[in-house]
Amino acid sequence: MPLGVAAGAVLAGTLLQIQQPRLLASPERQMLLGAALLLLLLAWIGPRAGRGRSRWPRILGALALAPAALLLTDLRAEAGLRDRLDPALQDRLVQVEGVIVGLPVWREGAWRGQIEVERAGWPGTLSGARVADAPAPVPLVLPRRLQVFWGESGLSGPPPRAGAPRAGQRWRLALRLRPVEAPAPLHGPDLALRALEEGLGGQGRVVQRSGVADDRPVLLAETGQARIDRWRQDRREHLFSVLGERPAAGVIAGLSLGDQSAIEREDWALFRLAGLSHLMAISGLHVTMFAWLAGVLIALLWRRGPGPGLMLICPAPRAARLGGVLAALGYALLSGWGVPAQRTVLMLATVALLREGARDWPMPRLLALVAAVVALADPWALLQPGFWLSFVAVALLIASEPPGARMRTRPAQRPGAAWLRESLRALLRSQWVATLGLAPWTLLFFQQISLLGLPANLVAIPLITLVVTPLALLGLLLEPLWLPAVWAIDLLRLMLEPLLAWPGAAWSPAAAPVWAQALGLAAAVLLTLPWPWALRLLAVPMLLPLLWPALERPQPGHFELIVPDVGQGHAVLVRTAGHDLLHDTGPAYGRQGEAGDAGERVLLPLLRRLGVRELDHLVLSHRDSDHSGGAASLLAALPVRLMHSSLEPGHALRGRPAGRAAAGVPHQPCQAGLRWQRDGVEFEFLHPTAAALARTGPDRPGSNALSCVLRVAGGGRVALLTGDIGQEQELMLVLRQSGRLRADVMQVPHHGSASSSSLQFVNSVTPGWAIVQAGRFNPHGHPAVAVVQRLQSRGTKVIHVNRCGAWHWYGANASEWCEQDERIRYWHQPLPGTTGRDWP
Repeated sequence: MPLGVAAGAVLAGTLLQIQQPRLLASPERQMLLGAALLLLLLAWIGPRAGRGRSRWPRILGALALAPAALLLTDLRAEAGLRDRLDPALQDRLVQVEGVIVGLPVWREGAWRGQIEVERAGWPGTLSGARVADAPAPVPLVLPRRLQVFWGESGLSGPPPRAGAPRAGQRWRLALRLRPVEAPAPLHGPDLALRALEEGLGGQGRVVQRSGVADDRPVLLAETGQARIDRWRQDRREHLFSVLGERPAAGVIAGLSLGDQSAIEREDWALFRLAGLSHLMAISGLHVTMFAWLAGVLIALLWRRGPGPGLMLICPAPRAARLGGVLAALGYALLSGWGVPAQRTVLMLATVALLREGARDWPMPRLLALVAAVVALADPWALLQPGFWLSFVAVALLIASEPPGARMRTRPAQRPGAAWLRESLRALLRSQWVATLGLAPWTLLFFQQISLLGLPANLVAIPLITLVVTPLALLGLLLEPLWLPAVWAIDLLRLMLEPLLAWPGAAWSPAAAPVWAQALGLAAAVLLTLPWPWALRLLAVPMLLPLLWPALERPQPGHFELIVPDVGQGHAVLVRTAGHDLLHDTGPAYGRQGEAGDAGERVLLPLLRRLGVRELDHLVLSHRDSDHSGGAASLLAALPVRLMHSSLEPGHALRGRPAGRAAAGVPHQPCQAGLRWQRDGVEFEFLHPTAAALARTGPDRPGSNALSCVLRVAGGGRVALLTGDIGQEQELMLVLRQSGRLRADVMQVPHHGSASSSSLQFVNSVTPGWAIVQAGRFNPHGHPAVAVVQRLQSRGTKVIHVNRCGAWHWYGANASEWCEQDERIRYWHQPLPGTTGRDWP
């Protein structure tokens, strides 16, 4: 069987399946199975039909792997989706018994970990004490693994030792359940995909109701399971007790134990800006480098052994390959056996196995075979940026190698000066190729590249991989070695901070069209090939459409709205011909933002994709965290010219600096009557009144009642952004502003709550479109059925943004479209037939 064709068939079948919006129906699966069997039958008949030594039968046999891989991936996906929490159990309280797995982490005053569920029941059923109002005992089916949040979020200080969950412990817990929600997978990390890949079926928060002793967490046993994770947890605690509050301690914990949560957000921002994020988390680079160092050391010791016996039994190259794979396996287990580490170990083992045949495999075929093995083991890895960046980097380094380079004398066999020159030249070439060749891929995945990536990586890669990581690992056995690792990290930070103070340290162009992306990827390959520079430079113009794409903006006098799915919160981007206004910033995720916020995870990726480098106006309608939760992240990353809000004087977000500015953002209250124009589009606040904003103390209205209501008008079209006003404020608007409420687009007040969208208000606005921004599994019942029916009965089209990904509306021609209609995948929606069970 032609292995190259077989690898290509596996990759093609897998890639086709993971791009589907739904899983295959039973007849479609039967057709795929029939196609695979037919190809195998033709491959078997061919040699027996007198065709001689034709290659076609073998090629047909290899091609049969394409439908087989597609079918296998589809079946695995169905199994994963069936192991998800039924949304009907949203916010239900249950008792769970299970074992803590992985490394529990302390973040923002709460423990976060995973539990392997062994038993589940309604409150009181597992402990034998029935709660009076508990449902009758029925079989309760939960996912095999749950993400657990344990503690009161928002607490500060080090993690408590007493009562802390530890890996391998069996606990009985009372959990408030939630499905795995993935806000806006189009613009931020695809959490639903990550949950599918990692086998997480839901979330639960440990609760203890007042006066209900049965809710108390109970430690049932210390099991022998998860011994490696238990050892990792012990060493992590010891590491922080030795290094204290040093910022570098988190980096060392991340590099040695795989605890990325220990790295401070400020450090992540610094490393991301310098293009060093890949070095600070255990990834394929670290595992591969560790395997390479182990292989070199084993080969050296093997050749200098006590006699030739070892070499006769097992040649040094074979011993080095085997030892390197075992070392990679050990490092991956030590780091928590994460999915990226698993992929790397699998790839190294595949390469070692293929090399055992003493055959000089062509590198393209070798890479294709390794990719096919990874696709069979983890199909969704083909959607991960890390997978593609690793493969493209290796492929570019091979393609850019000068002719005859492999035939030259090894640097180690040369004199010291020549060896040093050759090593430095190889380092510079590899960094040049990686920086230039991966830049378009980095833009494609992250919409940002570091302009200081080349000099930063030249210093950081040797320092982190050859100094810090070995010292961090050896420090697990010999503690004093942690201090030199801390000094090296502090030195790196001192070198980076002055460089990154430069305003142009990172480049974030707008997202380019597909043709420009393809052209840029091809240009990167051409620039790294070992050709004369006169030929390479011909590829430079091919990069321009990718780096400076044409920006599509409304014509003067018109505006457009972009409404992303931020979960249970509000955020609307208003764009004119040359200006951008953001109305609200979405929620913080988790009780106190321990899971990030909409600014970081949704809005910043969206703004980068659109090429927005500063906001002209930022409106925070009121102080509630579902509207202002993402503001801090936005202000830290993006310049803002002017802020409007109903926030009281002294609020932390008022006067806060934005971007790299030292001074605070100028602030204007969003009082009724304030109006301005941008590019022929009129903006006006209709609510609250100046008198309401001036009240203080107990006389000040509630935050919802002070929501900034913004009217946007241009080109004969009107949009009304309402915040969380209630029926009382709606009535005030009808009485004061009835002539100015008519709108084409209305943001449904308070996420569609039954306490808003009164009949008088809806009749005054009479919108053509009504936008509902509410969480997919929110516990408030938003939007209320009565509100939706009230709007639809008047001919209004109700847009549920959580089904849309991001809703675009263009005022020039009153057209609309949903991004998710084009990019939805099967893991973004429940599996048919697995939801809505009538639980008691």
